[in-house]
Amino acid sequence: MLANASAPIFHLCPREAWDVALLAGLYRGLDVDRWDGFLHFSTAAQVRESAARHRADVAELVVLTVDGARLGDALKWEMSRGGALFPHLYGPLPLSAVLRADVLHLGPDRRHRFPDWLIGMEPNTSG
Repeated sequence: MLANASAPIFHLCPREAWDVALLAGLYRGLDVDRWDGFLHFSTAAQVRESAARHRADVAELVVLTVDGARLGDALKWEMSRGGALFPHLYGPLPLSAVLRADVLHLGPDRRHRFPDWLIGMEPNTSG
């Protein structure tokens, strides 16, 4: 795990997939997650780009805010896009680790609208 184990991590899924998880009591991920063998997560600094790259066509996208510390050794930080470290969960996501689930809608520019509290978690890169 990374040094800042207290920072939440984020997973993006269509609302329908989250609704299924709520009924099942466990989230097993999307087809791409099962294909890759792990659930894809992002940090606060990565999640908006992940949404734009991989979920741009999803009208009702849910961003799951997850307490990575509750995932134990199943959570691995691995190099991915551009050499950046991304959190990957090797196994299903227990709902007890989900701190909140927010539905993101598309704006007129066809980009997802993230809540202000999440945008406020992004590091300031302006200098």
